[in-house]
Amino acid sequence: MVNTRITLSGVWVALMLTYLLGDVMRIFAGDFNAGEMGGQTATQWMWFAAALLMLIPIVMVVLTLMVPYPAIRWVCIVAAGFLFVFNAVSVHTYPGHYDKFLIIVGLAFNVLTIWLAAAWRTPA
Repeated sequence: MVNTRITLSGVWVALMLTYLLGDVMRIFAGDFNAGEMGGQTATQWMWFAAALLMLIPIVMVVLTLMVPYPAIRWVCIVAAGFLFVFNAVSVHTYPGHYDKFLIIVGLAFNVLTIWLAAAWRTPA
């Protein structure tokens, strides 16, 4: 059986790549306007908030491998839960079917992360 830490870290990587795939496809599909977020001119604070949000799965890859059990179990549950709610609320704002599909895939990765972390009982 694969170590739970490695499995969780792998799911965080998959989530991060799903987000990045959506961003790249949005660029190639032309479903964005440079310098805008949500139809309004983006400020430096908006870009900073977007960077923080996108850093969550990246940081979780490292934290999952380094933070001691059982603390990391709860960090994974809270982070995945936050991202699930954030994306579930905003899925309707994306214009493309590909975007909605990738958000749903990301939601599935969030559910998988929560399930794996909640089922993690031993410090393997």
